[in-house]
Amino acid sequence: MNKLTKSIIQHIPNPVFTVQELAVLEAGSDNTRHSLVKRAIADGDLIHIRRGCYALSPLYRKSVIQPFAVAQLVYGPSYISLESALSAHGWIPEGVQEITCVSVRPKRNFDTPLGNFSYQQVPQNILYAGVARVQNETGQSWMLASALKSLADYVYLHKLDWVSKYPLIESLRIEKEQLLELTAGDFESLENNYSSRRVIRFLAGLKKELFE
Repeated sequence: MNKLTKSIIQHIPNPVFTVQELAVLEAGSDNTRHSLVKRAIADGDLIHIRRGCYALSPLYRKSVIQPFAVAQLVYGPSYISLESALSAHGWIPEGVQEITCVSVRPKRNFDTPLGNFSYQQVPQNILYAGVARVQNETGQSWMLASALKSLADYVYLHKLDWVSKYPLIESLRIEKEQLLELTAGDFESLENNYSSRRVIRFLAGLKKELFE
């Protein structure tokens, strides 16, 4: 175990970290730090996720890695949405193998040692409208879209002409009781945030059906 690995274990609480965090620990030159990282990877102390993003070997982790937290470091700014967020909220029954996210940046997919991460681009005025920061007991955090925002992103990406709750129930197998959990505030947080006519019609139609 080289000195960089020891310093990571002592000073970085999360098992996944970026090169910026390593720069705080190792005050030497970029080349020196790169050599230490390269050696730690070769020794099996660190796992390379993607450029500038690493994880400790399972042998040295103090906590289990949360894939949602990894997604924020792999490609950002972004937030967990679509099937992953709907599954996290308990709105769709099946488990989701791929972590699905939305970003302002171009569409990308990353197949990493910690899982497969998919990022889609959805035009909107405020990226984090309808998004909340979530943190687990180990201090790992991620940005999670509300169930309604996840549906709006889904409608946009799949070019769906949904304007009521019935396609949600029939196609996504969302329960009626879950839709009743939505509040007027959920819709207000997303109003005027999307330019897509499909999304605007979807939000307006669903809101009318639920509250009028």
